[in-house]
Amino acid sequence: MMKRLLIIAAILAAFGCTGCGETPLPDENGNENPQEQPSDKGEDDPELEGYEKVALKSEITRVQPMTGIILWTDSNSTKSWLTLEYSYMKYNDICKEKDKYDWTAMDNLLNKVAGRGHQLVVRFCYTYPGKFNSVPDYIKNEEGYEGITYKSEDGRAEYPDWRSEELKRFHKDFHRRFAERYDDDPRLAFVETGFGHWGEYHVYGGKFIAGQTFPSKDFQAEFLSDMDGWFKHTPWMISIDAADDYYAPFHKQASLLDLNFGNFDDSFMCEDHDGYNRECWTFFGKERYKKAPLGGEFSYYSSYDQKHCLDAAGMYGRVFEDEVAKFHMTFIIGADQPGKQTDARIQEAAMSMGYRFEVKDFRVKDGEALVCISNVGVAPIYRHAYVAVNGVRGIYSLRYLMPGERTWVRITDPGISPSSCTVSIECDHLVPKQKGIEFQANIE
Repeated sequence: MMKRLLIIAAILAAFGCTGCGETPLPDENGNENPQEQPSDKGEDDPELEGYEKVALKSEITRVQPMTGIILWTDSNSTKSWLTLEYSYMKYNDICKEKDKYDWTAMDNLLNKVAGRGHQLVVRFCYTYPGKFNSVPDYIKNEEGYEGITYKSEDGRAEYPDWRSEELKRFHKDFHRRFAERYDDDPRLAFVETGFGHWGEYHVYGGKFIAGQTFPSKDFQAEFLSDMDGWFKHTPWMISIDAADDYYAPFHKQASLLDLNFGNFDDSFMCEDHDGYNRECWTFFGKERYKKAPLGGEFSYYSSYDQKHCLDAAGMYGRVFEDEVAKFHMTFIIGADQPGKQTDARIQEAAMSMGYRFEVKDFRVKDGEALVCISNVGVAPIYRHAYVAVNGVRGIYSLRYLMPGERTWVRITDPGISPSSCTVSIECDHLVPKQKGIEFQANIE
């Protein structure tokens, strides 16, 4: 998946203009700025007089839910370090006739993944060079529709005809219906979307015709804005290649940068990652991780990249864990890593990704507990999770606890006492066989 070597000056000019750090986070209902709602806040430094400090010991022993190094679903893996699985899906596996949607293939995939105690990262795409084009046949058979087949660097590629009004209508209708059905489904972790080869916002070595083999910037802007309204719970992501003005509308309509999407990078850890890739990441905002997850895939530029990307000593002068912290990564596709690294090394690397909670202090009096909790990871958790004492949850969602931040959570219940109290972190967005969220603590 070759990268364009050209990033024009307009990208550099936009680096400081995204405003990501000031954009309010959506709450669970899609409303903005939930942190202004006092009931959702933790406490900075409550009065501790009358509370007894309670000893608490806990360790994080495994990769946390919805984070880490992930494998394709067809690996059927049950590796202990695996929490997420990845798959492409075809539009024409779901829709074959106008306005008739059969979600069986999607449900079967979600059930298979959940049955292993994992969650799914899914990407629908139209053009997978050398494999498929997934435009529904009823659209291809319409009068005037003219798909273009071109031999790209990755094999024969059949492109959609984005002049088709029905294709554009279908594309938006599909994602709207997908959101209506799966937006709060615990089997689904994250959604990736996009256009071009593999949905990655490029047609390198292929046939690019704006408005024909690739949708117009105006249509892209409409679709991306709609996505932000349809998906209230499920984080959605687009390729960092959408930073390129050649393909995408973000330079033309800078307000699109305010949308709540995350990004994925399909050549993470490549040799020249500090060039093009880093510039793309920067264009979308250094604090975008506060809105939505950042992820990707290890570079396939060479077999060397796949073999050495997780070396403890690093490669190309960069160590994976350092890059994870720099880009606030939550997950990365590492399909080839089980054959190149030990399970112990993969788990170690995977545990450096995403959120990581630490209970710093724990105070109790009869009927009430105060828990001081910090996010010592590199990213937030992207679903609502809550500190609980004796199974009673606090009202503050850990979704809003950013890396490096701490807060006190107050929990009130008659059954709480210094001699009878247990701390846990609870999240409703887990599948039945999935292990829960851990935290670390060393309170004497």
